[in-house]
Amino acid sequence: MHNVPQGSETHLKVVVVSAAFSGKSPIERHRLVYDTLGDEFRDGLHALTVTSRSPEEWQLDQGVSASPACRGGSKH
Repeated sequence: MHNVPQGSETHLKVVVVSAAFSGKSPIERHRLVYDTLGDEFRDGLHALTVTSRSPEEWQLDQGVSASPACRGGSKH
């Protein structure tokens, strides 16, 4: 529903499980993921939902929340 070329992927959801997240706050974890995807944001990635867990946390809870519905962006 956004004004982008057909087939563009601008809204993504990632689940990242990494030992690098152990002892890090949610904000620190998200910064690590966003830093990794920096080029994608510069190239048009618009929205990203991140679930970030350490391996131990993932073993306890493998649930992932639903993504919010797109509200249409520039076409509304």
